[in-house]
Amino acid sequence: MPASALPQTRVVIVTLDNHLKGAVERASERLAVENIAIALHAASDWDRVPGSLEQAEKDVAQADIVIATMLFLDDHVRAIMPALEARREECDAMLGLMSAGEVVRLTRMGGYRMDAPAKGPLALLKKLRGSGRPGANSGAGQMKMLRRLPKILRFIPGTAQDVRAYFLTLQYWLAGSDDNVVAMVRALIDRYVAGEREARRGATGANAPLEYPEVGVYHPRTDQLISESARLLPRLNGAHGRVGLLMLRSYLLGRDTAHYDGVISAMEAAGLEVVPAFAAGLDARPAIETFFVKDGKPTVDAIVNLTGFSLVGGPAYNDTAAAVETLSGLDLPYIAAHPIEFQSLESWAEGRLGLLPLETTMMVAIPELDGAIAPSLFGGRSDDAEGPVRAMRGHPERAAALAAKTAKLVTLRKSERAQRKLAIVIFNFPPNSGATGTAAHLAVFESLHATLLRLSAEGYAVDVPESIEALRDAVLHGNADMFCADANVAVRILADEHVRAEPHLKEIEAQWGPAPGKQQADGSAIHIYGIELGNVFVGVQPAFGYEGDPMRLLFEGGFAPTHAFSAFYRWIRRDFGADAVLHFGTHGALEFMPGKQSGLSGDCWPERLLGDLPNFNLYAANNPSEGILAKRRASATLVSYLTPPLAEAGLYKGFADLKALTERWRASTDGEERASVEAMIADACDTLDIELGEIEDLSGRLYELERAPIPHGLHVFGANPVGEERDGFLNAMADADPEADRDALAAKLDANDEMSALIHALDGGYVLPTPGGDVLRNPEVLPTGRNIHGFDPFRIPSSFAVAEGARQAEQLLARHRATQDKAPESIAMVLWGTDNLKSEGTQLAQAMALIGARPRLDSYGRLSGAELIPLDELGRARIDVVATLSGIFRDLLPLQTRMLAEAAWLATIADEPVEQNYVRKHSLAFAEAHGCDLETASLRVFSNAEGAYGANVNQLIDGGVWTDPDELANAFETHKGYAYGPKGAPVQRRELFASALASVDFTYQNLESVEVGITDLDQYVDGLGGMNRAIARAKGGEEAPVYILDATHGAAKVRTLGEQIDLETRTRTLNPKWYEGMLKHGFEGVRHVENHVTNTLGWSATTGDVKPWVYQQISETFVLDDAMRARLSALNPKSSARVANRLLEACERKLWEPDDDTLAALRAASDDLEDRLEGVVAAE
Repeated sequence: MPASALPQTRVVIVTLDNHLKGAVERASERLAVENIAIALHAASDWDRVPGSLEQAEKDVAQADIVIATMLFLDDHVRAIMPALEARREECDAMLGLMSAGEVVRLTRMGGYRMDAPAKGPLALLKKLRGSGRPGANSGAGQMKMLRRLPKILRFIPGTAQDVRAYFLTLQYWLAGSDDNVVAMVRALIDRYVAGEREARRGATGANAPLEYPEVGVYHPRTDQLISESARLLPRLNGAHGRVGLLMLRSYLLGRDTAHYDGVISAMEAAGLEVVPAFAAGLDARPAIETFFVKDGKPTVDAIVNLTGFSLVGGPAYNDTAAAVETLSGLDLPYIAAHPIEFQSLESWAEGRLGLLPLETTMMVAIPELDGAIAPSLFGGRSDDAEGPVRAMRGHPERAAALAAKTAKLVTLRKSERAQRKLAIVIFNFPPNSGATGTAAHLAVFESLHATLLRLSAEGYAVDVPESIEALRDAVLHGNADMFCADANVAVRILADEHVRAEPHLKEIEAQWGPAPGKQQADGSAIHIYGIELGNVFVGVQPAFGYEGDPMRLLFEGGFAPTHAFSAFYRWIRRDFGADAVLHFGTHGALEFMPGKQSGLSGDCWPERLLGDLPNFNLYAANNPSEGILAKRRASATLVSYLTPPLAEAGLYKGFADLKALTERWRASTDGEERASVEAMIADACDTLDIELGEIEDLSGRLYELERAPIPHGLHVFGANPVGEERDGFLNAMADADPEADRDALAAKLDANDEMSALIHALDGGYVLPTPGGDVLRNPEVLPTGRNIHGFDPFRIPSSFAVAEGARQAEQLLARHRATQDKAPESIAMVLWGTDNLKSEGTQLAQAMALIGARPRLDSYGRLSGAELIPLDELGRARIDVVATLSGIFRDLLPLQTRMLAEAAWLATIADEPVEQNYVRKHSLAFAEAHGCDLETASLRVFSNAEGAYGANVNQLIDGGVWTDPDELANAFETHKGYAYGPKGAPVQRRELFASALASVDFTYQNLESVEVGITDLDQYVDGLGGMNRAIARAKGGEEAPVYILDATHGAAKVRTLGEQIDLETRTRTLNPKWYEGMLKHGFEGVRHVENHVTNTLGWSATTGDVKPWVYQQISETFVLDDAMRARLSALNPKSSARVANRLLEACERKLWEPDDDTLAALRAASDDLEDRLEGVVAAE
């Protein structure tokens, strides 16, 4: 009987993506003449293509043989699982291959069922089930087992033959050429079809799996497209470097290679010879060992991983330790590039998001754990492809950009240090405020001078100023007075020259007017601030541009940098001719410029500004979130630096005397003496503006003040703490973990060699990866000098964080009940990306615990969503949580954002009494009041629009341009009023946001790092303060309590905001140990004092929780003391003047009302500082 006359057989393949779609479609055409139909459904289409999931379900319901492969993502598994389960017993055979455990267990082949106990040879099959242990099996080991087992099982009768058929199917699929797909389908039909199709058995023979090189090379211009010998690769005459490319074999065998071909062509056009290599499976090490190494030394100058996955592993697991071992041995630049399969190139290009959350996680975040740099998109599939197969395409512009960046890294690596030109960029924000050359936790000019000295010693042609002061003076002053500039003017770029050279002039002029603009310009030319020191240029990054108009929507889609900002980077690239740029500290503005959140295009401003210039960035080890943003949006290789030395705050002035009095009181047994001492204690408390309370409690509060850890000064890059500073650091680390080995901690701390790490990075070496975070909580951040990354996003929150977050949530509720005598129905909280990466997601876990939810994990133990905790297990009502996310949290933790939104939705639809479920109660009320659906009413997660950051409240306060508190509330609601749901794009829902805030009983935020308090950073005022102001307006002027959950050291403590401000003011701002530690760094130290004063005013403006004594004592310490005022002015005249002006602003805004004498003295002191700034009074 001819094959065409045999009964029709339908084979359905459900898989992750479309990368074998072409091979399946061509196989389908060949098999159609035999009355065999094949359909492939890609789970990556289900969210993108309307009706695609429904069609997959329909085809599965009619399939005779079902193959489910590479289904490991929980969303995909949950979507298709009902259809697979329904068809399992009705079809002839079902195979679950390389998928989540629940999919693999659906395997039913003849007499073998994967969900039944297996013994002997049948147990071998279960070795390929999804493992919850990352790296449990190597790809090479699994491939070896695949090759051997069919041969071993061939002669074992019974159901072992079904196991053999399973392994053969895997072999066919993993070597998925057209011929192997045809043979796979025929082999399964020949063995398993039943019923009316049974006539096909024995009539549909199949060839054995065709074997292809398991390790080989590929090139589109060779006659033999894939080969086991690199000798067949074409040589490139005049090449100035050789690059190893890593590819997936499946695309090559499936003849879907246009995206790879585009990269190969672009690399060769950039003058690079390529070695495009592949390995079977998802472990690239065999390809590296075979083609990139000879006699133990690398034969390539860089490696570009084009697979989109980690070096060892794939989308389901990654073996970071194995990858780092290989890459550190090679010591080459390792670039991670990615094609996109989960959206079309058109969708990516048109959207503001860039990569989808899942793409960012798998193709960017996971490779970062291996130490990958410069994440770059280079191809994907197009919506306008003709025919049934949407073949892969290269993206010419992105492929060329990838090639150009790689070529520059190769050039840097091969260049002589004496010939290299390096641009070092320091920051200046806000401008004209004494902030030039400041960075988080870093003594910039001391560090810069030390760096220049080391560069000179290592062979760079650099003219090093004779001292730190000489360097600071050359940068900050120089010819600044001549040009009425904020710093030395290194270059003037005439307006006409800028107009000719600027390719994006129209976009900039639309924002800032005709060239040269008003920012950093003199009417006819743009100023480039900085100084050339031989082959090293120290430049001052221009300001963002919006300072004069803080209500401007910073970093919105249509926003553009100023003329000066664009000209600065263009001059560095084109005119100075830098081989690399080093951004000096945490952090500048480049990585925050407008553009996609990840997966940038050539139209994104960070790409436009930086181009192909290799970018290195010194970054504080405790700030992985903003560091990751620099990596993903500015292609930065990070070199971490230590946070400042830590010390105990100690007691000063009258506090030491007060402690002595309390000790005397406790020791005394004489009633009369005790009464006398009590009176002295009361007088001392009154003088120090500290609440007396119970004397026993007072002792505890003094102990807390004395033992509070504080940063002691700033870190000097390359300098390790010694003496008392080293001991203080180690003491704090030991206190944080009493079980830690102090000697081991000391060894880690002493191993810091930041300067050598920087020199190595600038040589184009591989920079070892390390998790970023708080050194007290996670000593693994040591030694510094490494390329920091975040926690595995699939593992946030960790199991520890879930438990700790639940405990802290109950502690927070207990504190509120103690002061308010009632449980809250609704809470508002601020979530930062930095804090959640440091703590493995503890704050996120708090939010989930308050709602009464927990993370839902897939069979691999990875985060996949949310699930509710039953009410009887929870033991209390579900609390409504309004979560406001920082823009960086939104960017770096998209899966967690969705989990929070899903938790709120699940609580909303739960069939529970509203008195036990306040989420549902408030959602039902909003839906009824506004006539919307429950899905909309359940939205509780808010942040900025995609690509935007911050609430702008801090900028209004810093600029002093607000007149009414409602303006601050308005700014917060405008910027943060975008709702993020369990799926889909964010939507502006300001009315819902305001309604949710109106029901809030209290607000709070965590503190996670000793180095950073709420008076140190204005982002706390921006987020928590701004939210409080919006709540007060929504509640008709009623203030909600504000709490701070301090988890910086020891057991977490819950304080009111006012208590926290008091504590930080006493232990930091007014503490001689703190401010002297800052002032020893001179110019930058004064700027940090000024920050504290500005942020204190910010808390007054947004919450009113600053007591009068705070302003009074700040005034007396820094402004009204003649010697201190003169000292501050001599160190930093602009910042010192701002300190006085902030205090006067507090008076003018009625935030503080001092007596007439104090106010008069303040005005006189302010006039004195202004005179010193203008040079009317000579500095002393």
